Amino acid sequence: MRKLQILIATACLLFLSAAVIAGSQDDSELLKVRRSVWLVWLANDQEALKRLVPDDTVVISAGEAKWKHQAEVLQSAADFHVAGGKLISLEFPRTEVQHFGDVAIIWSEYVLQVEVGGKREKTAGRVTEIFVKRNGQWTNPGWHTDSQGSPTPPPA
Repeated sequence: MRKLQILIATACLLFLSAAVIAGSQDDSELLKVRRSVWLVWLANDQEALKRLVPDDTVVISAGEAKWKHQAEVLQSAADFHVAGGKLISLEFPRTEVQHFGDVAIIWSEYVLQVEVGGKREKTAGRVTEIFVKRNGQWTNPGWHTDSQGSPTPPPA
């Protein structure tokens, strides 16, 4: 009788462990794409940015009254590049991800250091990013940032 109880308890634990593993998401691909959005904006890679930031994008940036769409995101990346902007460092010290089917929301703290015109600027803040899986690829049709520190805007 004792062996049967141990066997049943072990089976239950294995079942619960499998359910937890099956229910968890591997966000490595999503987080890689999220980082890419920031990096391609900072590098002014217009073609990659067009693929990652679709036509229907809506962006609310810290310290800016006007909301942006894809055209303004592309232009802001070009402007950053023309001003001689370059990435020094980009970190996401805290990140949480929520999934809703083919939609994921990434909540993060960020620390961004750039150099523009020979002057280094550091911005820290929070960002809420929306990702939608379209045709098997993650796209980033919207985000909202706030910042603490100097007013260097994060990607759009």
